This record gives sequence, structure tokens and C-alpha cells, in this order.
Amino acid sequence: MEKHTITALKQQEKTSLQVSDVIRETIRKNGPITFREYMEMALYYPELGYYTSSRDKIGPSGDYYTSTNLNTVFGAMIGRQLEEMWNLTGQGAFTIIEYGAGTGALCHDVLDYLKSNRPFYDCLSYCIIEKSPSMQAKEKMHLTDGKVSWCDCIADAGEITGCILSNELLDNFFIHAAVMCDELMEVYVDYENGFVEVLRPASPQLKSYLQELEIALPKGFRTEINLQAIEWIKEIAGGLKKGFVLTIDYGFPSAELYRAHRCNGTLMCYHEHRVNDDPYQHIGEQDITAHVNFSALDHWGARCGLASCGYTEQGYFLRSLGLMDYLRTAEQSGLFACPDQALEVYNLLNGIGTKLKVLIQRKGVDIADLRGFSLGRMVV
Repeated sequence: MEKHTITALKQQEKTSLQVSDVIRETIRKNGPITFREYMEMALYYPELGYYTSSRDKIGPSGDYYTSTNLNTVFGAMIGRQLEEMWNLTGQGAFTIIEYGAGTGALCHDVLDYLKSNRPFYDCLSYCIIEKSPSMQAKEKMHLTDGKVSWCDCIADAGEITGCILSNELLDNFFIHAAVMCDELMEVYVDYENGFVEVLRPASPQLKSYLQELEIALPKGFRTEINLQAIEWIKEIAGGLKKGFVLTIDYGFPSAELYRAHRCNGTLMCYHEHRVNDDPYQHIGEQDITAHVNFSALDHWGARCGLASCGYTEQGYFLRSLGLMDYLRTAEQSGLFACPDQALEVYNLLNGIGTKLKVLIQRKGVDIADLRGFSLGRMVV
């Protein structure tokens, strides 16, 4: 058989392999795996996972939309908040670190807005930390501004004065699924003519998480514990010398997250713009998410030197930054000619704008308030 034929057959075998096959074989060899391990493989297994594959994830041909895909005004408002942050840090060199930039739309829109503030624009650099090779390739095609660079981790960015930004990132972190029985149990994934869940006693680390936040789950309550988010907030707190952490995501504080009507958890999957709660279908072809516990971010952030600036809904945040006045000015100048844009802005404010929350933390900056919380804030 000729060499090129053998290569073609190997490539065909590789492309026909599914991430579900890899997970099943892992379980066959090693026994049941934690749901966290299952989720990590389903989303990030090299070339086969949801985020490591070449399939479209965001937009009309993907599985979901983000705020950045609805309208460029979202990036402009984030730019306004960054301007205030730059002023508060002394108007010197300012680094924006964005985790998981997706298509690069937010970076593009923020920089496009900030070009009108030349003193700030000349002082800033924008670094993207992107785990997915396919998403990073798309970002590099979209972002040609010399201000933008990429790095593998925050340690590579050096000592940071600026803002660490994430938009709809933490809800994709790998979670441990837990159920309160006579004691706290962790969900494991086994395979018996299909993927099935089994319960095993939870680790001391999972029990400590709930104890630290003073959470007592009733019997039968299922929830998600995001230890990766805790490690993330510790890591970025250590990398930030002076500035802010701006986190936008789906989630609640503990007081809301553990209410009785959420006794089945918050796990959700997105496939071709349809929502389901079954992570064992469309494996490698659907996104898997769980709501963020903002109380946990605030708690462990404070332990690492991050003080809270405020917490609110995205709709309030954007209005506080002057979105309505910005839109009126844009409309008068003819920038918004498409009727669909009114619906897009409505969604930013009143659709996903009520579901997405904004938390800002600070380090090395003494301030009374930030503009983004001037019209409303909530208890975290």
C-alpha cells in the first residue's frame, strides 16, 4: 500500500473518532470519572472537544450568542468603564488582560472606542489569554491591531497595572457536581450501555467549600461547585499589582443560588441555539455551562487582597455608563440605521441584561465608587 494512502486512512480514522469514544475508553480502563473530568474532556479534549474543535460556537451558525455579538455598543460601554479605571490608576501604562476572548469582538470594539481617547490609547496594551487553539486562530484573523498580543497564562504578562476582564468565561469552567444525601456526595460518570451517573462520598475540599461559605444544603439538593473559579481568582489576584478585575457572567450570590427552586442545579447545555439540561447528548458538539457563585468570587478574592467595588445586573451597569445617551448621539449621527439594532440593545439591557451579572474588584486603588454602579447595585 502506498505511503500517501496509509496517511489518508490514518487521517480518516482520526476524524471518525469522537470525544465520547475517548471518554468511554477512559472509564473502561480506569473506572468511573468525576463529572468535572467528564466536562473537561467533553469541552477541551485536543481536537475533539467542543472548544478545541473547528466548529462554529458563537453567532448564527454556532450554538449561542454573547453580548459582544449583539451590538458594538457593549464594547463601547466597557471602554468607558476602562477609561475611569485608567484615571483612577494614575493615567500611566495600562494593561487589559482578557480571558477567553471568543471571536475577539469585545477586544475589537473596546479598542475601536478607545481610539477616540488618544492619551489612554497610547498608554494601553491588550493581552488575550485563550485556551482554545481554534478560537485563538479566529481571534488573530479578526484582530490586527498592534496593541493586541496573546499569552498562555497571566504570569507571562508580567506585573500588571490595569484591568483583568472576562465576559461569559467562568460559567464554562469545569465544575464538580454534588448531591446532599445523608452526607455530601459527588457525581461520577460511568458507562453501562450509555453514560450513567453514580454517587461517591465527596472530597474534603468540596465539603470545605460549602462550609467556608456557610452553606447548608437540604437533603436531595443537587448543585455545582466551581473550584476552578477559586483557583482562577487566586491566580489573577496574585498577578495584579494595581487595578481592577471585571467579571461578567451568568450567576447569583449564594443567597440566590441555593434557593429551593434550584434544587436540581443550574447546569445548562447549548446546541444549535437550543437549550437542554442533558450533558450526555451531543458530546463534543454542545456547550456545557453552570451558573457562577459570585459570593465565592467575592469571598476568596477578599482573602487574596481584592476589595469589592460593586455587583449588579448588566442592564443597570450599561445604563450607568451612559448607554442611552450614547445611543441617542449615535442615532443622530446615522450610525444605527438598521431596525434590528433596537432589538439588540433591548436584549443587552432587558433580556440577557437581567441574567448576566457584573462584579468588579480592585487592588491597590482607593475609591469611593465606580460609574458602572451609579444606578444600581446588589448584595453579593
